[in-house]
Amino acid sequence: MSDNKEKQSQDRKLVARGEKYEVSYFAKKHGLDMKDARRIIEAHGPDRDAADKAAHRFKH
Repeated sequence: MSDNKEKQSQDRKLVARGEKYEVSYFAKKHGLDMKDARRIIEAHGPDRDAADKAAHRFKH
């Protein structure tokens, strides 16, 4: 976690695809398996909003 509290809000808008716990959280949040969650995050980059929208489209 960042020690610089000024950057914290921006960090929450990003998904760290290299961090297993981030991918795991994303997968659980959207009811996906880890493979699909990782694929979505890699395709849409670290932008959490874009990845969330893509996960929603993937499920429906």
